[in-house]
Amino acid sequence: MIDKKYIYVNSNKIEWQKDFNITKILKVMNYTFKMIVVKVDGKLVKKEGYDTFFVDENSDVKVIHLISGG
Repeated sequence: MIDKKYIYVNSNKIEWQKDFNITKILKVMNYTFKMIVVKVDGKLVKKEGYDTFFVDENSDVKVIHLISGG
């Protein structure tokens, strides 16, 4: 029996995949916001790094939707 591995995205437990980068996580979670901030285990991930930053199992991913207005 293979134990499943997980990550947490905004407190939602989802099954971890070996090639989980930020871009893929955003797609899986159906997050389409234009302005976001992403942190993995408290570390900021810059937008240009979304394709190359791979998330380890048991990571805590926070996706924060920024809202502009006046």
